[in-house]
Amino acid sequence: MTAPSIAVVDYRAGNLTSVIKGLTAAGSRPFVTADPTAAAGADAVVVPGVGHFAATAAVSEAMRDALRTAVAAGKPLLGVCLGLQFLFDGSEEAREVAGLGLLAGRCYLLQGDVKVPHVGWNTLERRRDSPVLDGVAGEAYVYYTHSYAAPLGDATVASTTHGSTFAGVVERGRVFGVQFHPEKSGEDGLRILRNFVALC
Repeated sequence: MTAPSIAVVDYRAGNLTSVIKGLTAAGSRPFVTADPTAAAGADAVVVPGVGHFAATAAVSEAMRDALRTAVAAGKPLLGVCLGLQFLFDGSEEAREVAGLGLLAGRCYLLQGDVKVPHVGWNTLERRRDSPVLDGVAGEAYVYYTHSYAAPLGDATVASTTHGSTFAGVVERGRVFGVQFHPEKSGEDGLRILRNFVALC
């Protein structure tokens, strides 16, 4: 059986090397692209990202359309870290920049008497079942590095608390997102990537 092809969207805001290594270890054939046609033609798409939400302004309208088309065709889409935030309507970090709008709500600065950015290992608290969490412990530890987070909502399948409680994993149909970095989260992170690849 041929390993599925996964387009990793390049908008110059992601640690592409570690994402590619993680997806390769998970059994897929990832490739980096800024070409909307190539992204739409893959078996699945991953939108990575680190840093400021304003960086997502570099995702072209053609690429945004390609991502929506891929989702409408039933292809799995995974947002990682900033990529998860991009799935929402937008973020308070860059109010003038629209998100992809696949999930309702706006991302916000982490609240409470805690250190920001939130960097390091934290507990992932399961809220409901999801295919990307198959085989992952109910309170697994995963690696975070972020200052803004997505709100809890109907799409939240796991949450994490750092000051406030925010969406750690989201799912709606074939759209998935993780606020942490699975490629840096040990065996549980690799399991999540394997589960995503298995959906292709």
